Amino acid sequence: MKIPRMSMITLGVADLDRATAFYEQVLATPPNKSHDGVRFIELPGVWLSLYPLDKLAADVAPGLDATRGPFPGFTLAHNARSEDEVRAICERARAAGGKIMTEPEATFWGGFHCYLADPDGYYWEIAYGEMFDFDARGDMRWRA
Repeated sequence: MKIPRMSMITLGVADLDRATAFYEQVLATPPNKSHDGVRFIELPGVWLSLYPLDKLAADVAPGLDATRGPFPGFTLAHNARSEDEVRAICERARAAGGKIMTEPEATFWGGFHCYLADPDGYYWEIAYGEMFDFDARGDMRWRA
């Protein structure tokens, strides 16, 4: 039996080159594929794709309004291996033009995190917790 997993997250972006440069700097990895106006960044366990927002909306449904509200009702997350890595990613995001929503700090659940917004207003939580562990491929596991 195959285990279901999320394999790709596609973000609709206002400026493909700006978004690509932001993620390349913050994630410290360049896109490894580009196809028909979509950029792909392969990460452990999931790919991040960047696609112009208007084209993504039209792909979902012809005539779909591509207007976004101030809070989309979800966040994306990257789990770091240490508090120092959370701080480093936060600073790379700041330097790349991201907006820091919450500076790195201790959490109510015993971890350490920050929230940031990318240039298109997608919110990311960068978090570290002792309950998370990573295998050799970089996939996150719940520590037993």
